This record gives sequence, C-alpha cells and structure tokens, in this order.
Amino acid sequence: MAAAEAMIGFPQAYLESREVKETSSLVTELCRHFYTQGWVSGTGGSITIKVHDASIPKPDQLIVMSPSGVQKERMEPEDMYILSANGSVISAPSPKPYPNKLPKCTDCAPLFMKAYEMRNAGAVIHSHGMESCLVTMLNPQAKEFRITHMEMIKGIQGHGYYDELVVPIIENTAYENELTDSLTKAIIAYPKATAVLVRNHGVYIWGDSWIHAKTQAECYHYLFDAAIKLHQLGLDAATPEHGPIERAIHSQNQTESTRRCIVLDIEGTTTPITFVTDVLFPYARENVGKHLSLTYDTAETQEDIKLLRSQVEEDLRQGVTGAVPVPHTDEGKDEVIAAIVSNVEAMIKADRKITALKELQGHIWRTGFKCNELKSVVFEDVADALEKWHSSGTKVYIYSSGSRLAQRLLFGNTAYGDLRKYLSGFFDTTIGNKKESRSYKEITETLGVDDPSEILFVTDVYQEATAAKAAGLEAIISIRPGNASLPENHGFKTVTSFSQI
Repeated sequence: MAAAEAMIGFPQAYLESREVKETSSLVTELCRHFYTQGWVSGTGGSITIKVHDASIPKPDQLIVMSPSGVQKERMEPEDMYILSANGSVISAPSPKPYPNKLPKCTDCAPLFMKAYEMRNAGAVIHSHGMESCLVTMLNPQAKEFRITHMEMIKGIQGHGYYDELVVPIIENTAYENELTDSLTKAIIAYPKATAVLVRNHGVYIWGDSWIHAKTQAECYHYLFDAAIKLHQLGLDAATPEHGPIERAIHSQNQTESTRRCIVLDIEGTTTPITFVTDVLFPYARENVGKHLSLTYDTAETQEDIKLLRSQVEEDLRQGVTGAVPVPHTDEGKDEVIAAIVSNVEAMIKADRKITALKELQGHIWRTGFKCNELKSVVFEDVADALEKWHSSGTKVYIYSSGSRLAQRLLFGNTAYGDLRKYLSGFFDTTIGNKKESRSYKEITETLGVDDPSEILFVTDVYQEATAAKAAGLEAIISIRPGNASLPENHGFKTVTSFSQI
C-alpha cells in the first residue's frame, strides 16, 4: 500500500499537521494572487500542490486541490479538497451558508492527476487567463504554439533566450474531464513540454515544485501576451526577426543553410583539466565539512545529504571502495557530517561522475566564487569563439558531468567576463551518462532539431565522442594540454583551438 493511501485509515491527525495546513494556505494565497492577475477567473478548480513531507516519497505524497464552486478571491484554507496519490478524496470542505454554492471537487481533477502521474509534478496550475485563450485563436488550425527570442523563455524549464518554446494545443470539449485523453496524448507527444494549451479555454502548467510552477505560469502568460502583441504588429513570434522584410529574407535563406547547435564539454575542452583537478576538486574536498556545518539546517543541504545517503546505500550494496554508512539525522549532526566528508573524499579521489556528488560540489563552489576564493579558467580561444558563434546565430550549449549550477558558475566568473550571455542552456548527468548514446538522443530531442547531424559535440573523451556519433551527432575531439591520449586510428576530426571550428 502506498504511503499516502495508508493514511486514509487515520487521516485526521495528518490533516491537522503543519505540512497540510501550510499547503492549504499556500493554495489559497496563490488563487487570490492569480485571480487579481485575471488568470483564474470564475469558480472552477485552478491550483493543486503536493504536500511536501520528506518522510513520504514524492509520488505518494498527498495533494491539496482547490475546489470548484468557491469564489477565488474569497477562498479559505478550509475550502480545500485533500486527495491521496491515486486521486481518492480523503477530506472534503464543509458547505457554507447561502448564497455560497456547494463546493465540489473540480472537473479538472483527472487532468491534474494525469500531470502528476506522467510528470511526477509537484504542483499544477490551470488558468483561464485571456492571453492563453487568445493565443490559441491566432491560428485556428495550429496544433502548437511556438515562440523564440523573448526574454522570459529562460524561465521555462530547459529553455534559454535563443531556444524555440513549443507548447502543444488540444481542442476544447464540452466538459473538462473529457480532455483527459487528449491531454495524455499531448504529454506523450511532447515529452519536454511543461504546459498544454486548450483552445479557447485556457492552459495547464506544471512544475516540480509550487515555486517552479508559479514561475513558469508567470513566464507563460508574459510570452502569450507578447505573442498577441507581436501578431497585432504583423510580426511572427516564432521567428527571431523584428520586421516583415527581415522575416522574408530569413525564409529565403533557410533553404540555403541549416542552423546548427554546438554542444561543448568543459574539462579538457573549454577549461584545462588542471583547473578542475588542482583547483576545484581540492577546494570542494577541503571545504565540504565547513560547508555542511554552516548550512546543515537549510533545505538545500538536507537535500544534498539525502541524495548522498541514497548514493552511499547503493555503493554499499555494490561493494564500492571507500563507501561508509551515513547515519540518520537523529544520530547526531557531527556524525552525519563526518560520514558525508569521508564518502565525498573517496568519491572525489575516484573521480566519480555521479549527480549526488556534483550537486554538493556545485553548492560548495558557489560559496567559493561569491567569496572570490575561486576564479574560473577557460582557454584563451573560448571567449572569442563563443561570441562568434553567438553572432552567427548558432546556439551553444554545455554538457558536463558537473552540475548545471557549477557550469553556470564557471562561465559566469571568467577573466573574460560573464560568458553565459553566449550560451543557450546547460546539460548535466541528470539527462544521462556522457558515455551512453541515449544521453545524446535525449539532448537531440530537447534541442528540437530536425536531424541529430545538425548538432556538433566537442569533447576530449573518445568514449563520449563515440556515444555522440552513435546517436547521429557530429563529433570533434578537443586536443588540449594535459588531455589523455587517443586510441590510434580513432577516426574523429581533432582541433587544438575553437578557432578551427
């Protein structure tokens, strides 16, 4: 039996817990906030959030759902429905006196549950906002909404300013619960989408937390409004040009050349290996204990410890050298920190490419950069190449075993200034192992190119180049001082400087 379902036998104590009450208050606050923005008009159910409880796996956590039949601007925490992870209603609100309507669980409930089931979301927002309705009317035959080169695209998961955001559009039905099948098909067909538009109705937006969902909701409404205004000016939001003449020229030139993306490794490609091995790794190793002690009670560090504990448990099962058990929190802060330090030192020594380690390292390095104890190093040809590619319209991404935070820190603090303005996005090992071809297939789908050969991957590691090539990408191997030697007759083009690309 799932953890949330097990609570049905004694729900009252849990329903009165701080976690459930805070989540109910949060839904109320968000409904009122969005109502004032004109996003959740009417009395239909609009927002659901999972009750964050660290003791319960995310897929099993309870769900707080705003009701239908209650005015958004007058909603109270006691008006909420509480559902189990499988969609069963555990607690329903009591009716209010006339003239209030009787509350009921929203007809959108099956759609919310589908987003939780298929995306493991932490929150889902349903908006009837005018912008989302109007944008679906711009082209009645369109099955997608597309927009690029707009500022707030960077607020949508996995997207940057130069990316094209694609949102599927499904047709409206007489009753909202009848949308479930078409919503499901849209989620499957667009695995990277974080929203689905319903023509002449509204939009469903989800995120891995309520903060993420709220941020994306605000960005989507900004983008929808921008698309409408561009349309009124006779411009196309799905192209980067700023006028009809430039757009016509772009359409002609598109048949002459194919825009390509470049994906870059870091260590041994943009940055000397010695900077990583002799500066970053030692800094993380020397400061891990201090970092954990100073930040131990923060949610971020507790999540880092949780990830590392899970990794260590797996390492112990596999008999990995250097792994030592991590005590649980109630066994003492000092004991937990000591065990984490021991494991981290062993992981760094073995150069483990694992998410748990990379996340913690990124947080430690962030402090180092803020305190000016660290300064990034990139090869001298990197900045000019990034600027050149950017100016030519080529999108450049980073794919490294270091966390995305660490990547942003590295390119944001160089002797050549902040180079992130030339980068369209960052990938780390959460998308997959760098020596496996499926990781590059995932990147190809994320970037949305028509053919994987439109992507150039540059790395110093032969096995990574081989995996990228197997996925259909073009691969070049970077030859830099200190890089490992390559096999004879490896078959890849090599460069010693980005100026050769």
